[in-house]
Amino acid sequence: MIPTAPIFAAADAAAAETFAPAAKVALGVYLLLLLALGALGYKRSSGGDEDYYLAGRGQGWIVSSLTIMATFFSSFALLSAPGLVYKTGVAFALFALNVPFGAVLVYVLGKRIRQAGVARGYVTPSDMLADGYGGSESVRLLSALCGMAYSIPYVVMQIQAGGLVSEILFPEAENAFQWGAVVLAAITMLYIMVGGMRSVAWTDAIQGSMLMGGMMLAGVAAVAALGGIGPFFEKVDALPAEALTVPGADGAWPAWKMLTICVVASLGSMIQPAQWMRYYAARSAGALKRSALAFGIILPPCFLIGVMLVGLGGRILYPPGVGEGGAILASEALGGTAKDFDKILVVLLKDYLPELLGPAGAALAACVVVAILAASMSTADSSLHALSAIASRDLYQRYLRKAASALELAWVGRGAIAFGTAAAVALVLKGYGNDHFTPIAVIAQMGFLAIGFSTQLALRSSTNSFSAREPPPEPPPGSSPAWSSCSAFRRCSA
Repeated sequence: MIPTAPIFAAADAAAAETFAPAAKVALGVYLLLLLALGALGYKRSSGGDEDYYLAGRGQGWIVSSLTIMATFFSSFALLSAPGLVYKTGVAFALFALNVPFGAVLVYVLGKRIRQAGVARGYVTPSDMLADGYGGSESVRLLSALCGMAYSIPYVVMQIQAGGLVSEILFPEAENAFQWGAVVLAAITMLYIMVGGMRSVAWTDAIQGSMLMGGMMLAGVAAVAALGGIGPFFEKVDALPAEALTVPGADGAWPAWKMLTICVVASLGSMIQPAQWMRYYAARSAGALKRSALAFGIILPPCFLIGVMLVGLGGRILYPPGVGEGGAILASEALGGTAKDFDKILVVLLKDYLPELLGPAGAALAACVVVAILAASMSTADSSLHALSAIASRDLYQRYLRKAASALELAWVGRGAIAFGTAAAVALVLKGYGNDHFTPIAVIAQMGFLAIGFSTQLALRSSTNSFSAREPPPEPPPGSSPAWSSCSAFRRCSA
């Protein structure tokens, strides 16, 4: 039996009963705060595309850094990543390398993308890419469609995570998953439609802070549950060798595969539509540089503590089982199946924080569960907001009504948000409990396609930053469309 000597306070047998009411209170306060920020964003709005989609290009470095980090870290950071470390061991912890690499991309690419956006009035990634290829409509359309293919899977996956969190918060409620998914989607849709980028960024700042605080608290809880730092690492050292080496307990994560995933995932996620528009929205190049530094300094410790320590601690406290054919299964405490690894962080917090801190621990555990919901919403709102811009500007205005007014485009964008949300909810509800209908598995492939395409844009986005002082010269007769971008790069690099 693993000892669980508390280092903060004596165990409180009644503390676990505090979890459910504390979670409901925390959830209610959190959702009311989101709606209030949506209303405040609407009140501060001055109208127009740039205000709705880019907050008037006036975001400071604190809000910029928090919204970039919140968009980067979805519910994956609190559910799937600790679950993968719990399942496979330290091998998946190498995924943390994608965080400093992402910070470098914000520093190097973000300021160049912003420079181009300010100089030319770009709002979506397609605006910049099509311009860089000589106004190519095929590039614009391809970029818009791939942007939508990237955004939709994120929305579906985050709404599903919201349903799963609802099941944890309201285990006694009938259809908790369905109601949780619908309410999460509806509130997210509402504050985006009302407040635009300003509300999204402000709510992301709250959600990102909750996410990072939750990750740090979860790591501390895992160490405390095993008696402190020394006993924790003694027990980690006693884990099976395959859990402490590459390619992991299931052999799925060789080093080169992990490094490739880190590079490709970072490139794709940092120049996806939602992030790209955050670069446009920054107040200055200096704001993005500071955001990159904050990203690189704050997120790696959060990932290592909140993912690696939780996953490894969970392996000790809830040893995985072995099923037919040697398949690794989650502990019975988590559900006992191959689909239950993602529950490790929540189960660990619910079981051990009340024991360690009494009723205060139960309340903190409830706050972390709400932080998972915040992580879901921070990614879903960013993706829906980007989807709105793509639908209204890149598709509707470009190919259906070139003379559409700003008001008309705003309502088209809101309609796209409503349609995207409804479609995502329908897919999540249809797939829930239906092993023969797994839309998320299919849609995820669309996301991988979009990541692959987005990765190809890294060089283009770095060489396509036109100078704010000098428009690009006309290409020589017979030259390729890429000539202007190369010429612009030489000027920007000078």
